[in-house]
Amino acid sequence: MGASLRALRALVLLAGFYLVGLFLLAVLAGIDWAAALWAPSSLAVKLYVVSVLLAVPVVRGMFMLRTPKDDGAHGVLVTDAQEPRLWQAVRELAEQVGTRAPDEIRLTADMNAAVSEDARFMGLLGGTRRLYLGLPLMTGLTEAQLRAVLAHEMGHYGNSDTRLSAITVRGRVQVARTIAHFEERAGGKVAKERARQEKKNEKKLAKGKKANEVDTTGVGLTYRAMAKVYKAYGHFYLRATLAGSRRQELAADLAAARIAGRDATASALREIPVLDAAHGFYMSSYATLGVGAGLLPPPGEVFGGVRHLLAARAGELAEMRRDLPAEPTSPYDSHPPIAERVARLEALPDDGRRSEPTGPALGLLADAHAALVAVEQATLTPEALGLRRVDWPELVHASMTAYFMEEAEPLRRATADVTNGDGSLDALLNALDLGAGWEIADRLPKSDEARAAKGRAAREFARPALRRGLSRLAAGELIDRGVARWELSWSEAAALRFPDGYGEELSAALDAAVDDRPDTEPLRKLLANTHR
Repeated sequence: MGASLRALRALVLLAGFYLVGLFLLAVLAGIDWAAALWAPSSLAVKLYVVSVLLAVPVVRGMFMLRTPKDDGAHGVLVTDAQEPRLWQAVRELAEQVGTRAPDEIRLTADMNAAVSEDARFMGLLGGTRRLYLGLPLMTGLTEAQLRAVLAHEMGHYGNSDTRLSAITVRGRVQVARTIAHFEERAGGKVAKERARQEKKNEKKLAKGKKANEVDTTGVGLTYRAMAKVYKAYGHFYLRATLAGSRRQELAADLAAARIAGRDATASALREIPVLDAAHGFYMSSYATLGVGAGLLPPPGEVFGGVRHLLAARAGELAEMRRDLPAEPTSPYDSHPPIAERVARLEALPDDGRRSEPTGPALGLLADAHAALVAVEQATLTPEALGLRRVDWPELVHASMTAYFMEEAEPLRRATADVTNGDGSLDALLNALDLGAGWEIADRLPKSDEARAAKGRAAREFARPALRRGLSRLAAGELIDRGVARWELSWSEAAALRFPDGYGEELSAALDAAVDDRPDTEPLRKLLANTHR
């Protein structure tokens, strides 16, 4: 489908939104006219009020024409003088696609690359073009793969995808806004009715009467019904435009294969879901591990440190590359499944372009470390930027130690409550010797099943929680004495390391301390044999 036909389709779909609004307004006007002719005046007035209340969101949705502006300021703007090799590569690729190069390149913290255009007159005229390039993505790609990704993005410019998307986006935004207005009104009605019923129940309880169950069934029904009409059109709108969006992605893939090579483009596509999964895991398990302890990795490592993970888990990632997603992430995903895109590319004739540059994509940057630091400064919140920076081994050790102590806190509080003491490890061991361990364990957080258990079953539920808390307190003591230390690993979870044989002795001592007949002597001896 050519650009003109795509623009026409987008305009027709946008016009459909306004036709839905006019139809609903006509229905409301018809109801009011019928009420004026045949309904009692008291009922007619009520219908007039309801019609006006329902019409307001419709009219607001129809006349709120402005769509949210693209946030062109996010990311770090880099000039030709700052990044000459990157700009040269982008311009060469744009020229080969046969389109105008972007006016701006912005480096971001996303595992993604994207293009936008500040189109005018509903997308009929072009405007400022921006390329957003995620440094985490560059960290995981070779230069050849990055060129394929950039060629794909230039392909979107060449097909006028960014320019014509303005009309499509406007329609989606208008539908979403109108639905939100109706759901907000419905939610307000429900909240108001709930508050009224709860206040009535409070008065009943104050008089010694039984309170009624709060029931908001049917409240806000008319607003929800109106929202359903727009949701139905919204689903149709998305399905009608998504087919075109997916075709645009396939066309951009072909442009990338033509310019950057079939194999480089296919391998880049194979890499994207793998890198996305690795990046998400890295950010949650490594980069932000120390936030709770007030720590961050060294400058440049918050987003750039993912390279350590990628290097250490090469085998695991290779397996993921073979198992590509064969289904879209959702029915409304604007991209075809990765497996389909790769299969289409690999079915193309061999172009003989296997000797493409294999160096890291970050090599296109004049100073990759400085770029990573700049993106951190532009992306992280002031609170995050104020955290203390430490190297990776210290970050893992300090963070995991803090989490262990946090996990032990419920046991400390329970021990202090039962013994009227300080909740220390010594106080807990003394309480275990006196047979008060199960009373302490009974005060720890429990599952519903554990709360319902009685007798021996209750003790078996409590034992693991008591042992886990005791192990945390004992580990804290050993860490404090320098006997144990958390060890960083990029290939597996962090581990608490002890001298040879010490871990087995500690495990046996913990088992003895929480036995039906507690024996804390092995644990006391083990702790006594350590020195600060």
